[in-house]
Amino acid sequence: MDTDKTKVVKVVAAVICRDGKVFATQRGYGKYKDKWEFPGGKIEENETPEDALVREILEELNADIKVGEILTIVEYDYPDFHLSMACYSAEVTDGSDLQLLEHEAARWLGADELYSVDWLPADIEVLRVLQGRTDIL
Repeated sequence: MDTDKTKVVKVVAAVICRDGKVFATQRGYGKYKDKWEFPGGKIEENETPEDALVREILEELNADIKVGEILTIVEYDYPDFHLSMACYSAEVTDGSDLQLLEHEAARWLGADELYSVDWLPADIEVLRVLQGRTDIL
């Protein structure tokens, strides 16, 4: 990767787990509309990844979360930018109904359903990590 020519986008994503399932959201906007992803978003200047994740989940799902361990950092080259995505386990502490404020749809997916939706390429990397985690799924 040539960082002089490629825009680097740093984001965080929450792997929200409940009852052996993970929460996936479907994008409702932009170039990758209708693709599925783990919720989250861009890290703002002077913001820690954990703080960014708490803010993004509140903005996107109207829920408070407790950020857990970092599960993986995905480095992925999209055609027009390089994505650096830190993925954390997360637990909803308030707002268990998870309101979709920015997404088209959402689903709770068990281990046997992970590939039943059309994921963004970077998020597929996260699935590979999850498949080995019996403590999550």
